[in-house]
Amino acid sequence: MNFFRGVMGGQAAGPQPSGAETIQKLCDRVASSTLLEDRRDAVRALKSLSKKYRMEVGTQAMDHLITILQTDRSDSEIVGYALDTLYNIICNDEEEEQDESEDENAQKQADDLGAQFTDKFIEDPEHITLLLTLLEEFDFHVRWPGVKLLTSLLKNQGVQVQGIILVSPMGVSRLMDLLADSREVIRNDGLLLLQQLTKGNAAIQKIVAFENAFERLLDIITEEGSSDGGIVVEDCLLLLLNLLKNNSSNQNFFKEGSYIQRMKPWFEVGDDNSGWSAQKVTNLHLMLQLVRVMVSPVNSPGATASCQKSMYQCGLLQQLCTILMATGVPADILTETINTVSEVIRGSQVNQDYFASVNAPSNPPRPAIVVLLMSMVNERQPFVLRCAVLYCFQCFLYKNQKGQGEIVATLLPSTIDANSISAGQLLCGGLFSADSLSNWCAAVALAHALQDNLTQKEQLLRVQLATSLGKPPVSLLQQCTNILSQGDKIVRRGSKVQTRVGLLMLLCTWISNCPIAVTHFLHNQENVPFLTAQISENLGEDERLVQGLCALLLGICIYYNDNSLENYTKEKLKQLIEKRIGKENFVEKLGFITKHELYSRAAQKPQPVFPSPEQMLFDHEFTKLVKELEGVITKAVHKSSEEEKKEEEVKKTLEQHDNIVTQYKELIREQDAQIQELKEQVASMTSQHEQMQTTITQQLSQIQQHKDQYNILKLKLGKENQSQPNNQGDSSQMNGLQTEELSQLREEVEELRKQHTLLQSQLSDKDALISSLKSAPAETTEGSAEGPDNTKLLQELDDLRSQVQSQSAEIAQLKSERQDLLRKVEDGESSSVPSSDSSLDAAKMSKLENRLAAQTSETERLKEEAKSLSDSRADMEQQLASATSTVAILQTEKTKLQTEVQESKKEQDDLLMLLADQDQKIHSLKQRLKDLGETVEDEDDLDARDQTDDEDEDDDED
Repeated sequence: MNFFRGVMGGQAAGPQPSGAETIQKLCDRVASSTLLEDRRDAVRALKSLSKKYRMEVGTQAMDHLITILQTDRSDSEIVGYALDTLYNIICNDEEEEQDESEDENAQKQADDLGAQFTDKFIEDPEHITLLLTLLEEFDFHVRWPGVKLLTSLLKNQGVQVQGIILVSPMGVSRLMDLLADSREVIRNDGLLLLQQLTKGNAAIQKIVAFENAFERLLDIITEEGSSDGGIVVEDCLLLLLNLLKNNSSNQNFFKEGSYIQRMKPWFEVGDDNSGWSAQKVTNLHLMLQLVRVMVSPVNSPGATASCQKSMYQCGLLQQLCTILMATGVPADILTETINTVSEVIRGSQVNQDYFASVNAPSNPPRPAIVVLLMSMVNERQPFVLRCAVLYCFQCFLYKNQKGQGEIVATLLPSTIDANSISAGQLLCGGLFSADSLSNWCAAVALAHALQDNLTQKEQLLRVQLATSLGKPPVSLLQQCTNILSQGDKIVRRGSKVQTRVGLLMLLCTWISNCPIAVTHFLHNQENVPFLTAQISENLGEDERLVQGLCALLLGICIYYNDNSLENYTKEKLKQLIEKRIGKENFVEKLGFITKHELYSRAAQKPQPVFPSPEQMLFDHEFTKLVKELEGVITKAVHKSSEEEKKEEEVKKTLEQHDNIVTQYKELIREQDAQIQELKEQVASMTSQHEQMQTTITQQLSQIQQHKDQYNILKLKLGKENQSQPNNQGDSSQMNGLQTEELSQLREEVEELRKQHTLLQSQLSDKDALISSLKSAPAETTEGSAEGPDNTKLLQELDDLRSQVQSQSAEIAQLKSERQDLLRKVEDGESSSVPSSDSSLDAAKMSKLENRLAAQTSETERLKEEAKSLSDSRADMEQQLASATSTVAILQTEKTKLQTEVQESKKEQDDLLMLLADQDQKIHSLKQRLKDLGETVEDEDDLDARDQTDDEDEDDDED
């Protein structure tokens, strides 16, 4: 202990050891000390020196500290010191303030050290696995430094550590348990750890999401006060952004888990919006970004549409529109809210219709679109806010032909209301104002009202503008071209590059794919000379973009020209280009557009994001139009008149061919329908034919039977007529035939009676057997002994049932034969005089009929008994099934009990092994204490002392 007093601050004589020597001695002490207390003190000393001597401690002590984590896990104090020391040498955070000149170099050196020690620590992946195991400890002094250490490792070498954690069994699940820790400091640092863990790793993001992360994070946000919460809410939102951004699987899971509905309360802002804290502004920013992640244009269209639908149904869109129209909201929150609403309504017809119906709380109420456009064309508004409004207007019109029609309608003469400000009036005002940014925004907004909508392009040609008093009105198209080509005051205002680019983009969008608009544009005699003059001039770098757009506009006039104007047909325009500009020069100027650096930036995403107003030159949708038209315009300019004629002929031929193909397709469709109908008719007729064949076969068999019976009767009657010379003879022969048949019937009836008696005896046996089985149902629980008897019983019942059916068939046959005999007897009596033998036979016949009736009744009774026996059998089968299920349940419980007994035996064996190990350890520790000279009492001595004390107490009592 004197050594540590010297190290930790005691005044020792002689020269003081250096920091490296002290750390070396401490490391030797950690490695060689056998007492836990000595090792703990040494590690504590290393911890105190780890910040000042970071390099020395990290180089010399890291291996020893890792060994401590592996061997001394049972002592939480030394493990905590070791984790703190490792955190100090790996963490790159500079807590001490330094001079600005030294700050950069010091931070770079710290980053290098942290990366170096991190690489050394993760050389063996088992070290990360060991750290994950230590995080399962509930002790605060182990868990908290473990969380901080793992966070630093992820900051320094995130990809490598993520890979180790990903393949570690239950690695991510152990870290997710940190969010459930009741100690806020561990939970909060666990959030920071999960933020680092989920950065850029989709596999870990999915695992974290399916470990119920969304539910836990949303619960924490609610508990902390949502947008009014502190830094913990911000950390939760950052983690949610990590999990959802660019991860379609997690986004789908978030939507299907109904978590979008839980976002609505975040945006419930009260009437008093003054005094927003910086933390609340940050929280709302992140919340709005989270909404935008779910409906981002880069997501798949199906997923975005589904999220947009959910946001409308749960009222989230309505809540965002409330913030949009509220007063006192900070400008940056208002801007981000506008961007969020833009993407929630983009391409969703239902959401766009709702947004069109939103009114601002003004007097009189104005549509939200009008209020936003007023901000867009107001040059005193912040630049980012004007960009957000433009994006919102673009998203409102995206794939929304209904909205496009409503905007254009506000410009038409029949719908203009002088008492109110409309969207069209604001756009026209911005288009011709003195502010170039307003010109550009209004031109782009108006172009979006015409995007992919031929009807509105033609409708906008009707718009007339009153430029000044005493002058006739001019069309909007004419006024736009006037700003570009005329040399008055308007030109000087619109001579800025931004204004001219905006107007050219509007004109290109307007007349593309609209031959009528092209004709209107070419009808102005000044337009084509102006364009050719602009393209042919050698202007500065800034004007090259304008030249390229002029070339694009002239190319559109060629490509979509219907040759309705004689002076400006396709061929004449191409000749003009060749003479005034040159084809190669024209194509080169056209290529200036796509080579511009701002073109590439605008083509990346729909939202207009520009660092400064001067860089607002291109619109995202316009870049698509340029990409589509550049190639076809180049081909159209290079084509000769002969090629065009050939193309026209080929086009006409193709159109004719298409018409012929269309006719054949329609004919084939009709034939297919007829064939299908005929197939159905053939199928129905085939089934009817089969049914009729079956019926005919049955009828033929019946006819054959009747023929056979008829031939037999005819043969018998013919023999009788030949053998009998008189009526008496006929009568005697007939009576003889009848007597012979009656005797045969008597024998058959007698045989039936015997069979009936036998069946009755068998039925009585079965009844007795059933009664015995019913009387003792409890004795058949196992169900194995009576299986063969029941099977035999079922077989006998089936045999009995078949015998009864055969007897019934025989009785029916006897009845039919009796009817035939009676008919013969009646025929004989009508042709002869009855004798005494015939009366006797009649008596016998009546007796036979009585017996037959008795036999029939007996057979009916036998059928009823067989039916009751069948019911009894069904009851027995049900009882047998119940007994079988009971046996199965008992068997399952028996197996479960046997398993529990085996587990308890195994646990007892483990406990015995642990007790034996514990006794061995106690014995060895006592032996060591004895070797050290300490007095240790054995259990035998303690038992002897207890026995002596008991005897003394007994003597005292005596």
